[in-house]
Amino acid sequence: MSIIVQTNAAPAIDVDPITFEVVRNRLAAITEEQAITLKAVSGSPVVTDATDFNVGTYLSDGQIVTMGPQVLFHSGSMASVVRNIVADCSKNPGIREGDMFILNNPYKGALHQQDVSVVAPVFYQGERVGWVGACAHQIDMGGMNFGSWGIGASMIQQEAVLMSGVRIVEGSEIRRDIWEMVLGMTRMPLAVGLDLKAMIAANNVASRRLIELFERYGLAEVLRIMELEIEHSEQQLRERLLSLPDGSYRGQDFIEHDGHTNALYEFRVELRKTGDRLVFDFAGTSPQAPGFINCTWSGMLAGVFTALLPTLAPDLHWNEGLLKVIEIEAPEAIVCNASFPAPVSSATISATWVVTNVALQALSRLAATTPATMPDATAVTKGSMTAFVVNGANRDGTPYGNFLLDSTAGGGGAYDDHDGLTGSGDFCVPRPAITNVESHEAAGPILFLYRSILTDTGGPGRHRGGATLGLAITPHDVDGLHGMIVGHGVEVPNSLGLFGGLEGSCNRNAKLHAGPDSPVGRIWGAENLATWSGEIENLGPKPGFFRIDRGDVIAYSFQGGGGFGDPLDRSPELVAADVAERYVSITVARDIYGVELIGEIVDQCGTERLRNRIRDDRVTGAVQSIDATVPEGAIWLTPDVYQVGGEVRTRAGAALGVPTDWVSGAVRRIVEPQAHGPYIVLHEELELREYLCPASGRLLWSAVARKDAPDLIPVELR
Repeated sequence: MSIIVQTNAAPAIDVDPITFEVVRNRLAAITEEQAITLKAVSGSPVVTDATDFNVGTYLSDGQIVTMGPQVLFHSGSMASVVRNIVADCSKNPGIREGDMFILNNPYKGALHQQDVSVVAPVFYQGERVGWVGACAHQIDMGGMNFGSWGIGASMIQQEAVLMSGVRIVEGSEIRRDIWEMVLGMTRMPLAVGLDLKAMIAANNVASRRLIELFERYGLAEVLRIMELEIEHSEQQLRERLLSLPDGSYRGQDFIEHDGHTNALYEFRVELRKTGDRLVFDFAGTSPQAPGFINCTWSGMLAGVFTALLPTLAPDLHWNEGLLKVIEIEAPEAIVCNASFPAPVSSATISATWVVTNVALQALSRLAATTPATMPDATAVTKGSMTAFVVNGANRDGTPYGNFLLDSTAGGGGAYDDHDGLTGSGDFCVPRPAITNVESHEAAGPILFLYRSILTDTGGPGRHRGGATLGLAITPHDVDGLHGMIVGHGVEVPNSLGLFGGLEGSCNRNAKLHAGPDSPVGRIWGAENLATWSGEIENLGPKPGFFRIDRGDVIAYSFQGGGGFGDPLDRSPELVAADVAERYVSITVARDIYGVELIGEIVDQCGTERLRNRIRDDRVTGAVQSIDATVPEGAIWLTPDVYQVGGEVRTRAGAALGVPTDWVSGAVRRIVEPQAHGPYIVLHEELELREYLCPASGRLLWSAVARKDAPDLIPVELR
């Protein structure tokens, strides 16, 4: 038996199946060794603890062969980095053996300027046959603010140094002039320099291992196996798509505050699935912002790719083949496809993050139409990211700077058959980690007062979203520090639930001012914030730089995961367990889940009465748990809504209307934010909508929408 690979460039080659498996697993091992090398050499906690990096191998034209399971955003963008370097540098200055190139220009493939890529061509017997690369977030790349977060910037030139593919290694030697130029731009040259050397080392290791592979199995055979890997992934994803119904699947989300004003920006995507193709159409998304929240095309592609991988391709090999199945349509000069010179230094935790949210909503709605892919449909995991940058003088007077990524430990989105994970990590980081408290305290003059799981932060649902974390820090052994919080989701619950599941918590950012009674020693948990009598300042989503004096405390928390399914359908016993474990308060158990407790025991009769009353409040005369007979040939749009012929109906038998306008048949009501949980806060331009089954009162889905905006049709089959 053999595997035949046919390409346009060469005759068909027989590939022995055993050799094929050995080589492709060796390619995966090379990428893993790249990551190990990068972490071993780097001294940055952003790399070593938070794993904000990725590595990969590529064909000579930039197609992804292998990628690491670290930050998935980087994997989609690094292919663009390689392609742009090939296009821009092939003739001048040329691409030669022993070269490496550095790039951080978001208009040339990077996500934002802090994400620096170092890529190296792989030569074998004088021919360029591939590329290897590494990308890692750098704590500072210059610009107007520490950390290169360009809050207040109006153009990209104000944010950080821009490198569009500069030869930093020539003939296997670091170019001293370029090296000094790069490090001369950063406020943290020792940390950045070590990270750059770590990426160079990772590329050297990967290049050597690939050459060893070529020498053992032959260049032609290894390259054909690489191509076959890509072809296999493409073929498998196309076959999966053919089993799913054609139609339009939509997502919607928002970012508040652009770094200048608290303006609101809308992200919309329509996913059109036709046969074995996916088209992501971002028409209707807000124009680009004057501030730093935008992303470029590479950031938009990275967000879509990140949403796709765990949803429709969790069991496939992640490489270029999956990208061949998708198309992206997006107008120019919108917030997720910005035009030069729009500022983009917050792209990864702003526009790119929200692109992932809306793409995931659409993909999950597609996956939920078929039993085989339903297990991978998920509510949104921690729909925002908070970066806390702190800097100043260390205890010994030397410069100190840190980039706290504790918000990685937010809440995971729920699924059809299980709850979301608490402290799950981000959807874009399959191998999440956060820095130990002790490591933070040993590295700099900060003291943690608490870092703990927060009650009522996971989105309620039949399956509950994962709870999130909160923390508080204060300067220690110094007179004070400077801080900056960058993020969104303080006034937008981005962690949307799915199919009746509610939103996860919003972020909270607060400063407790030292007064006659310092909060230090009086705050040891998030529950103490409500009872502390001193001054608490709400910092909002993007407060800019602020002083943290001795005795001041910064307390902030993150978004929880969205829920899945109507909370009234959750087992009362599971709710009781949640209350006992402090994931859910007694108040939320009663008001949202409709569960009456006597101590820790469920009051069954009281729960039944309460849930019936809540359903009747939703829809007068609602009947509990009625399921009508579903006609043969019905196609499910959601777990509770199906289409048969030219009509859309609910599981309870209520007619909603025609496929192009079935949303208008649901009972629609606008509710106050607190109706979905104590941590939900809305921007002044937003409202919270519920759509209910007219017969059963079951919550079909919940939406965050602009006031007076038309209703979104989440699924429309063709």
